[in-house]
Amino acid sequence: MTQPKSRVKIAGEETLSNGWTRLSSYLLDYIDRKGATHRLKREVYHRTPAACILLYDPRRDLVVLVRQFRLAVHLNGDPAWMIEVPAGLLDDDHPEAAIRREAMEETGYRLRDARFVFKSYTSPGAVTEVVHFFAALIDTADRVAEGGGLDEEHEDIEVLEIPLDEAATMIETGEIFDVKTIVLLQWALLNRAKLTA
Repeated sequence: MTQPKSRVKIAGEETLSNGWTRLSSYLLDYIDRKGATHRLKREVYHRTPAACILLYDPRRDLVVLVRQFRLAVHLNGDPAWMIEVPAGLLDDDHPEAAIRREAMEETGYRLRDARFVFKSYTSPGAVTEVVHFFAALIDTADRVAEGGGLDEEHEDIEVLEIPLDEAATMIETGEIFDVKTIVLLQWALLNRAKLTA
């Protein structure tokens, strides 16, 4: 599919905040499909790339997920200890190296193989972060450490082992509502036969 010629010109940028992540305000000249030019104002959070992974044990037909506190969710009044797939920022690593590191830190599982599944923008309307999605087959012998996150980063991560079908039901009941996790669980359900072959 061919992309249209550039219909966007950045007319100005202002940094509104530069703490944990940078927030910018942009003025842009946007040419719509009818050829009219509009001056628009948008705000964008500049987030570095990230990776996430679904750890699946085919012998026990379960997934390894984590539960941790999320402030933004707390501020919205939702249950703030979210159940998620292991994930983290790349920190200048290759996506596979980063997700191997994060899986070990968060769950204690050493990965034999990490299969790249796809990449996606999870909130493209306002966030630059692109997430690399992975899946890995594991078994009990692969858990070589306790996990739980890094003490120096004050991570307090609970490791959960949940049957795949039960995890899918937890999406429907609202117990799992993290988009990365929902996408990877749905992918696993669609590809279970391939994963176990």
